[in-house]
Amino acid sequence: MSDFKDKVIYQIYTKSFRDSNGDGLGDIRGTIEKLDYLKSLGVDYIWMTPFFKSPLNDNGYDISDYLSIDPVFGSMEDVEELIAQADRRGMGLMFDMVFNHTSTEHEWFQRALAGEKKYQNYYIFRDGSPDAPPTNWESKFGGSAWAWVPALGKWYLHLFDKTQADLNWDNPQVREELKNVLRFWKKKGVKGFRFDVVNLISKPAIFEDDDSGDGRRFYTDGPHVHEYLKELVADAGIGDMVTVGEMSSTSLDNCIRYTNPGEHELSMVFSFHHLKVDYKGGDKWALQPPDFAKLKDIFTKWQIGMQETGGWNALFWCNHDQPRAVSRFGDDKRYWKESAKMLATCIHLLRGTPYIFQGEELGMTNAGYTSISQYRDVESLNYYQIMLQNGTSEAEALEILRQRSRDNGRTPMQWSGAPNAGFSDGTPWIMPPDNFKTINVQMEEQDEDSILNYYKTLIRLRKENPVISDGQIEFLCEDHAGVFAYRRFLDGDELFVYNNLTGKEIVLTDAAWAVHGKKLIGNYEGIQDESNHLVLRPYESIAYRP
Repeated sequence: MSDFKDKVIYQIYTKSFRDSNGDGLGDIRGTIEKLDYLKSLGVDYIWMTPFFKSPLNDNGYDISDYLSIDPVFGSMEDVEELIAQADRRGMGLMFDMVFNHTSTEHEWFQRALAGEKKYQNYYIFRDGSPDAPPTNWESKFGGSAWAWVPALGKWYLHLFDKTQADLNWDNPQVREELKNVLRFWKKKGVKGFRFDVVNLISKPAIFEDDDSGDGRRFYTDGPHVHEYLKELVADAGIGDMVTVGEMSSTSLDNCIRYTNPGEHELSMVFSFHHLKVDYKGGDKWALQPPDFAKLKDIFTKWQIGMQETGGWNALFWCNHDQPRAVSRFGDDKRYWKESAKMLATCIHLLRGTPYIFQGEELGMTNAGYTSISQYRDVESLNYYQIMLQNGTSEAEALEILRQRSRDNGRTPMQWSGAPNAGFSDGTPWIMPPDNFKTINVQMEEQDEDSILNYYKTLIRLRKENPVISDGQIEFLCEDHAGVFAYRRFLDGDELFVYNNLTGKEIVLTDAAWAVHGKKLIGNYEGIQDESNHLVLRPYESIAYRP
């Protein structure tokens, strides 16, 4: 297994990173333009969201050809140059593999529709009648998880959109096809893979109705998922590469197995439980303030559980499906800089591999849109109409989207104060927030106290201090709901980390020793010592050695 513990990974949402040809869409050549920026940041791997051939019904997560590049993003020659140029700068490319399903435009599915039995067995078809789906399972995107094909007299399973047909992993031919995809890209020089919703690939032998849910209990972390992952990794020859699995509704016990080196499955996993602590009643569209006590409990459970078993976490706040962390868990107005740095400290000094989503290192905020016409995300547009139909006022519906829409993470990367934030010379497919004139790469590179330079320091510290990359962890201040604190330790070296998650001053009477320690990093100047207690100012973070 590749050494990844001191590495940092940067996620690029290609469509919004940098447009090189003025058509308003980010592209591969735009990414090549910005490799020196990523090198200066200090990242080791670049995770690219899918740019393969696709009808783009789900922004590229509906792939119609795993071995071709969609022309809106560039060409195979562009991708080969990207891999080579990144490699010259000491960075590896991590490609996004969507192996639970394909687009219904994929040649395999089209041949299945044409009646070829071989390819019908590539997917999950079931005989039936048009008024009786095989089960009552619900799609993750709403409605039935089954779609009827009149010409065949069959239903096919789609856990996501009806244009995303689930693959039949029980078919050895399917598994071999997917191994060949990995072999192809490894030969091209790709250094890592991210596997989309990979814990959903193994379906039950018998399909039955779910009388207590939407069906997920039958296929989440399914019956053969560990067996199939071991086979995929071993046979495709990617056991020496960095791999991360996106895990939907998963459990700690399964993620321990996915990432324990002795299991030979994945390097690390994404889990999302910590990003639901502001869902009222578990509903994404019902707003409530973040429950920081619950957030701390989740982090503690996963950190300690992985540590005790040799498992490994992917550490993150943001991605292309999430609102911006500084707007969600911090204060993007009065304490914008302090809370953005504090949230970075929380994640980067934990045990695991940190991920940075484009613009997070600048403190990019939610979009702040005021009209439904500014949104592009199909989920947001659909749910806006549902809210209005259910009696929600237009103002309330827009406020919910302002906080929850996936478009918050998809606005253009803010390179400068030039028109369109320096993202494009044309009209961007989605507009940047109005604050791009003050929050951008150009300005923050020139400011020693910027969020960008703080991220550079955090990345450097991980590489210089084995206690961060390899140390053990124990949690402190567990009775203080607003303080996220922990101790990292390795071979006699210790690092204490304190983060104030709130906009209020907090006095810690049980951390008096800390004021005498050597500060490693913090988002305020100096250490405030009052009555020999540790006083954490609003959104203060500080890490130091005793």
